Amino acid sequence: MKAIRLIVFAIALLTVVRPQAWAAERIEPLPPELEGVGITEHPDVALPLDLEFTDETGKPVRLGDYFGGQKPVVLTLNYSNCPMLCQVQLDGLVEGLKGSKLVLGRDYEIVTVSIDPRESPTRAKLTKQKYMKEYGQPESGPGWHFLVGLDTNIKTLAGTVGFGYKYDQDQDQYIHAAVSMICTPDGHLSRYLYGVMYEPQTLTFSLLEASQGKIGTTIDRVLLFCFHYDNKSGRYALAAMLLMRLAGLLTVVALGIMLGIRWRRDAHRKEMLAGVAK
Repeated sequence: MKAIRLIVFAIALLTVVRPQAWAAERIEPLPPELEGVGITEHPDVALPLDLEFTDETGKPVRLGDYFGGQKPVVLTLNYSNCPMLCQVQLDGLVEGLKGSKLVLGRDYEIVTVSIDPRESPTRAKLTKQKYMKEYGQPESGPGWHFLVGLDTNIKTLAGTVGFGYKYDQDQDQYIHAAVSMICTPDGHLSRYLYGVMYEPQTLTFSLLEASQGKIGTTIDRVLLFCFHYDNKSGRYALAAMLLMRLAGLLTVVALGIMLGIRWRRDAHRKEMLAGVAK
């Protein structure tokens, strides 16, 4: 049974890393353990902000409590008792965020909702302590929220964002995908980031994009303008066409300046020659 369990999770992990390519290349049906598991992207969907949960302190909250300002939100669906995938995913997310110059709590927030309705606020609190210790900036603690709640509310949120998961009663665990969702400050889903490893640049640009220019420096926004998101690779790539256009524009400007300087020199020379002739 243990071997089967590891195989199931290995397959689940592979389906997450490149979901579109995997779906295109597979011709055999998914194993029964993975039926209904995966991500169906719902871009720009409005999150159900009225859903009620309980945070890691035991306080009743609404999902909308974390939206409505100027900061984008990273939304993840995990659970504290996950034997493997959740821990690997959140470890990777923390590492990626540590490499970003954006600061948790100041520039963005994270909301992690447990998909296991049996988990308590106490368990969520312990999980938060673990990952805040990994992040290494205790002052950012108020920016990461770990929520638990009723099964109906969890399923409503999961269904809205297209997060397919299922409970394996024999193993007493949930089978699910590894994905972090970037949300706009007003509660719309901006981008899905798959897998268990997150590049700091991709996280940074995704958050800048979702913030609609409300966070980051002017240079950050200019850099974002020069990059575009590549769905195939799941990362931001330099926009070659835009770069060529900018280079062409700079060339025209430089040529115009050179011609202007030369014209002024020629005009000045003609004036000098005319003065000598007199």
